[in-house]
Amino acid sequence: MTRNPVPVRVPVPARRPALRRERGVVLFIALIVLVVMTLAGIAMMRQVSTGIVIAGNLSFKSNATSVGDLGIEAARGWLVSQGSATLQVDAGGSGYYSSWDTSFDPTTYSWGTSNSFQVTSDDGTGNQVQYVIHRLCNTAGLAVNDPNQQCVTIGSTGSGGSKGGGAYGVLPLSNTVQPYFRITSRIVGPRNTISYVQTIMY
Repeated sequence: MTRNPVPVRVPVPARRPALRRERGVVLFIALIVLVVMTLAGIAMMRQVSTGIVIAGNLSFKSNATSVGDLGIEAARGWLVSQGSATLQVDAGGSGYYSSWDTSFDPTTYSWGTSNSFQVTSDDGTGNQVQYVIHRLCNTAGLAVNDPNQQCVTIGSTGSGGSKGGGAYGVLPLSNTVQPYFRITSRIVGPRNTISYVQTIMY
C-alpha cells in the first residue's frame, strides 16, 4: 500500500518593508515649527523694547512739563519788576507783547532767543526753557484805561495790606484796573520732546 507523500512546507523568509518616502517629513515639520517659534520670539522682544522706549519718552515728556514752572516763575518775576508804562508797549525782540495777538500759536511761533525770554539752555536734566508774555489787551501801545483800549482786566476796590505782613505784599490802590497777562512757557527736552505750559496772571 503506497502512501501519498506529505507536502513539506518550506518557510519563506519575511519580506522587509519597503522604505517609506515620508521619512523626512518629520524633520521638515520640526524646522518649520522652529522658524515660527524664532519669529515669535523676535516679535516679542521688539514689542517689549518698543514699550520701554515709549515709557521712557513719556517720562521725559512728564519731566519737561513739570520744568515749565521755571518759565512761569521767571515771567512772573519779570512782570513784577516792570513799570506800568513799560508794559504798555512791546519790548522789541525780547518776548513781551502788549496785545493778546489772536494769531499766536505756540507750536508755530518762532522760538528764537530774539523772540522769547530764555530762562536756561540746560536745567541740569537737559531741558531748555523759554517763555513769552502777552498782555491781554486788544491794542498795543495804549494804556489799560484808554477809552480806545479793550483789555481783560480785574478791578480792585481794596487798599492796604492783604494780610498785614510784608511776605504777602500789598493790594493795589482802590479803584485801580489791572490787565491780565498770558504766559506761555516752552520746554525742549533732551530727546527733542517739546512741552508747552500756559497760565494767566495779573
